[in-house]
Amino acid sequence: MTDHASPDSVGLVEQHTFHHEAALQLDSGRQLPGFELKYETYGSLNASRSNAILVCHALSGDHHAAGWHTADDKRPGWWDNCIGPGKPIDTDKFFVVACNNLGGCDGSTGPTSINPASGRMWGPDFPIVTVRDWVRSQALLADHLGIERFAAVAGGSLGGMQALQWAIEFPGRVRSALLIAAAPRLSAQNIAFNEVARKAIMSDPDFHEGRYAEHGVVPRRGLMLARMLGHITYLSDGLMRQKFGRELREGKLNFGFDVEFQIESYLRHQGETFVDRFDANTYLLMTKALDYFDPTAEYDGDLARALARAQARFLVVAFSSDWRFAPDRSREIVKALHTGGSAVSYASIDSPDGHDAFLLPNDHYFAVLRAFLNHLHAELEVST
Repeated sequence: MTDHASPDSVGLVEQHTFHHEAALQLDSGRQLPGFELKYETYGSLNASRSNAILVCHALSGDHHAAGWHTADDKRPGWWDNCIGPGKPIDTDKFFVVACNNLGGCDGSTGPTSINPASGRMWGPDFPIVTVRDWVRSQALLADHLGIERFAAVAGGSLGGMQALQWAIEFPGRVRSALLIAAAPRLSAQNIAFNEVARKAIMSDPDFHEGRYAEHGVVPRRGLMLARMLGHITYLSDGLMRQKFGRELREGKLNFGFDVEFQIESYLRHQGETFVDRFDANTYLLMTKALDYFDPTAEYDGDLARALARAQARFLVVAFSSDWRFAPDRSREIVKALHTGGSAVSYASIDSPDGHDAFLLPNDHYFAVLRAFLNHLHAELEVST
């Protein structure tokens, strides 16, 4: 891991807040009376404002994608291995924007914010937001930053879905879209996983119908279970076998229900640390946004028709051991893009890391990103 003083790190970074005063019309039919988006930027915007890349985060991510907030931070941003000087998303060439989505719990307007109409925390009253709502709010942030057209919109998993929606919603504002470990919409199995996670949270005695903050508690058990379930789906069976096997924490069976296997200990640790940094109502919102995402809904289920309006050049990346959004799901997107005549490159990366592979360094994966973005940068240099 690099530190903040390393030459390939973006170093210490500042957080910014975009304030939007006007109401935002949401897909649900409700309006959000103004909002804030927390964001960070890395690199420099060029004179023609053509080199900006929007990085969209996945379910539990935020705006802190690279660098360090303080020299004492224990870890950098969530995609620090990929963003920085000389890295695949090269901040010597590109101006990177990363924001915390609406409904988030790390600075953007969401359930933990104050509802101006009531003076109370939004909590469960915060409206359901969709991927398209996020994209529209991000477009307003782009306007604020003076970015008319992104060189690229990129993201993994739920972030890749946002990149896909960008290409459909604002075809003239996206030069290229990087869809990594993504799917055009969730399968029934994926919706089922999300429903179990939500049920775990909402069944927690401390949930209080989403008003747990007013009771001074957190639905820790439910949120922990939701994260543990999700985490299982982010890893491949092979990786879990390789990392944990049937290894026992104390080297022997105790014939009880306490933690005995190392995998049990690992999952509980993941769940417990997640509870300390994430809001339960936000988790409910994010999983619903995943469930609802379906760019074909207005096109009779025809993905090729939905993508026909896209003008971007696409890079679609899938990972061999990803069973949450398996390579077949990525190839659905590629096939639809081919049908519609869009320019698309596809890479299937051999990786044992399951769905989480999109967050991890991998020589082949990073070489694909680097080659695509270097080619894009060369085009920008010629056109300016």
